[in-house]
Amino acid sequence: MKTTLTHTLHDAIEVSYQGQTLFKYVYESKNPARESPRPYFHPLKTLAGNELSLFRPHDHLWHIGLTMCIANIEGENFWGGPTYTREKQGYVQLENNGRIQHVDWQEVSNDEKVRCSEQLQWVTQAGETWFKEERHIVVSEINPEAGYWSLDLAFRLTNVTQRPLAFGSPTTEGRPDAGYGSLFWRGPRSFLHGKILGADGLEGPESMGKRAPWLAFSGKHDSNQEQSTILFVDQPENPRYPNKWFVRNDPYACISCSFMYDEYYTLQPGKDLVLNYHVMLGNGEWSRSELEKYVAQKQSQR
Repeated sequence: MKTTLTHTLHDAIEVSYQGQTLFKYVYESKNPARESPRPYFHPLKTLAGNELSLFRPHDHLWHIGLTMCIANIEGENFWGGPTYTREKQGYVQLENNGRIQHVDWQEVSNDEKVRCSEQLQWVTQAGETWFKEERHIVVSEINPEAGYWSLDLAFRLTNVTQRPLAFGSPTTEGRPDAGYGSLFWRGPRSFLHGKILGADGLEGPESMGKRAPWLAFSGKHDSNQEQSTILFVDQPENPRYPNKWFVRNDPYACISCSFMYDEYYTLQPGKDLVLNYHVMLGNGEWSRSELEKYVAQKQSQR
């Protein structure tokens, strides 16, 4: 079998294709409590072997490759680091860094496709469990001829408290253009000033805060001057689709598809929040027409 899955007990899952690592998914984080420890994908690599993620950069230690994280839920921080507060009009380190904790695996298989189903819980710094989560990770396609592979990620969060919980961001607290949250990617340092392309003609840093069903980022690698592209596709069943994007190519490369960009999203007790995303990692710089063709093809297959 060309695809191999290695499960390191109590730590991580690694998936490779023809001996080349595609990703490592660390489900038991050893990061400090102040960084809101949670599962993450790092490294993420293209089929050409180029790394498309950055782990604990000195400027934001809590940026950890590709991860699910929320900056502010009723004042609790499941993102890491300080919290932006309206009262202080700035970031303050509080005793509010929660964690997203692995509970169990329901499935870890590599038959026709790599499929992993995980149970997790979101626990506040005070030790209260606010959400139970069911997470699905699927390597949906590996296409060496076209030079890409893709992930389908699904997250189902259930509010297990007895009260409504509001998802927010620094922008809902008053900071402009800081509506990050949900699925978040931190790109390589060499992707500084990389190319941002989005649906409906979106391009460049002006994509910040705009709604679009997809957004892509291309950049060049230091080691070999090769280029790579990562594409994020929002899905119609997600709340507030198409969502607003938090995206930067300066001072660093990052993307977040944020359903709570500048408006609180409240989840009632016992109710579910379901989020689905498609992620494609491609060799080279993909053009707008190539990206549009790819997205249209994937949508027709759903």
